[in-house]
Amino acid sequence: MPGHLLTVEEYAALGDTDRGFTELVEGRVVPSPGAGRRHNMAACRLAAQLERQLPRELAFVLGNDLDLGLSPRGEPGFARRPDLLVFTRAAITRDDMIRADEVAVVIEIVTPGSRRTDYRVKHDEYADAGIPHYWIVDLGEPVSLVACRGYENAAAVTGTFTADVPFPVKLDLDALLS
Repeated sequence: MPGHLLTVEEYAALGDTDRGFTELVEGRVVPSPGAGRRHNMAACRLAAQLERQLPRELAFVLGNDLDLGLSPRGEPGFARRPDLLVFTRAAITRDDMIRADEVAVVIEIVTPGSRRTDYRVKHDEYADAGIPHYWIVDLGEPVSLVACRGYENAAAVTGTFTADVPFPVKLDLDALLS
């Protein structure tokens, strides 16, 4: 790793590591441990449910870097790798990172090692980045989803999550692990 704080562009140039994925926090490369099969299965099942319901102008991707745009270009930056991103389809054609202003929803699936980061740290970073919707899926018993809109947290929903914004969606949360 370079011996200085990285810009988003320098971070992107590093590419993937052989020890799992990383994120960029205030110019520092932060490793993230593997999430495990249970988490990955839930992410894939959630993506499958979303894919059938997304409007044509939106797309989704699993585990892709996101430039939060929280610092001026050339300054130490912020890049997260959410579990799922729903973003404008126009961003697919570019080779660089998806940008916060292209995102409709960021979805994080909580793991034992990410609880505080997902509920607090990323919550605040995504709000600061202007991402309009943040959904936190918790795989504890029972599986729940907290929808953050305008960064006011709604009550946790179990069973079936429904929303009209940013697009009409109905998610069977129990099916994420069954």
